[in-house]
Amino acid sequence: MSTETIRESILKKVTRTVVKLGSNVLTTPAWKLDRNVFTDISRTIAKAKKKKGDFILVSSGAIAAGMGKLGFAERPRLIPLEQAAAAIGQISLMALYQRLFGYLGCTVAQVLLTHSDLNDRRRFLNARHALNSLLDFGVIPIINENDSTVVDEIRFGDNDHLSALVTNLVQADLLIIMTDIDGLYDRDPKTCTGAQLIPMVENVTAGIEELAGGTKSNISRGGMATKIAAAKTAAHFGVPTIIANGKTPENLDKILQGKEIGTLVLPEKNKLTSRKHWIAFTLKPQGEIIVDDGAREALLEKGKSLLPSGIVRVYGDFDAGEAVSCCDRNRVEFARGLSRYGASDVIKIKGCKTADIKRVLGRCPAQEVINRDDLVVL
Repeated sequence: MSTETIRESILKKVTRTVVKLGSNVLTTPAWKLDRNVFTDISRTIAKAKKKKGDFILVSSGAIAAGMGKLGFAERPRLIPLEQAAAAIGQISLMALYQRLFGYLGCTVAQVLLTHSDLNDRRRFLNARHALNSLLDFGVIPIINENDSTVVDEIRFGDNDHLSALVTNLVQADLLIIMTDIDGLYDRDPKTCTGAQLIPMVENVTAGIEELAGGTKSNISRGGMATKIAAAKTAAHFGVPTIIANGKTPENLDKILQGKEIGTLVLPEKNKLTSRKHWIAFTLKPQGEIIVDDGAREALLEKGKSLLPSGIVRVYGDFDAGEAVSCCDRNRVEFARGLSRYGASDVIKIKGCKTADIKRVLGRCPAQEVINRDDLVVL
């Protein structure tokens, strides 16, 4: 089956699409919002909504737009300056979206998120309900990280990662990442004239990840590496990703028609449930639980829960209900889950049999440290 045939079959099933637009796509070299790109994107989505269903935008560009207004030559290194640029630029960003989509009869809504909004399961579901309500009214949500208040501790890292999390949040069928290059190449196209575009990736292997380099941009946080990581995250939720050049006119329109534009990353066949995807990719582990070889095998091969008898060491200061990494003796993470005990209690019961938990702690709220339903093998 050809790549184009595969794309066409994927597009036929799509009813909800997340489109991520990077700073380098949306701005000019002088760090002003590129009206040609905005016009092309808005026209394409306004037309496609009638046939392809819901669209959600994850849009960068606020900091870059603010940089231009403040006269910064490069992205600020100090968080307060970055926050100031974001606060100023976000107004211009949304005003342009509102004006252009308004001309086309579409209503847009601004949604600003921080990692803490999705880290808590109740807030995660509340955000999902709010976005679904907007979509029910035919509104196009435009999502960005709340850069004017965010700090490193609650930062998503980059909007590529945020876009992958949003595919789970809104339960989308397709993720399209628009960047300033044509897709994933077998070599760096900026240094190798013979570099070839890779039209399709079936599995994001270590070799594929090595092909993706970082960024040298003065504006964006990500690079091809973060886009491939985002595609891998979306793939685990059963969502295909297309990485393509957003600076090329009508590229988004061609993608939605099933044309062979950019790089298509196929989804995993055995996708995670929404909740397990949230555990694996949205939550930030607050500690590490080191297990012996027997426990590792039980978790990986036999689908068992993590019992205290298999735990040999604990790192970090986590509370009951928080996410932790499950690591082997070399501290290599192989699973992630929600601990039913805080770190201090896990330290006390590590190596103990289940029957001894109550004797050691004076209570036994759970027989396992991580229940299988709360654990994801990575």
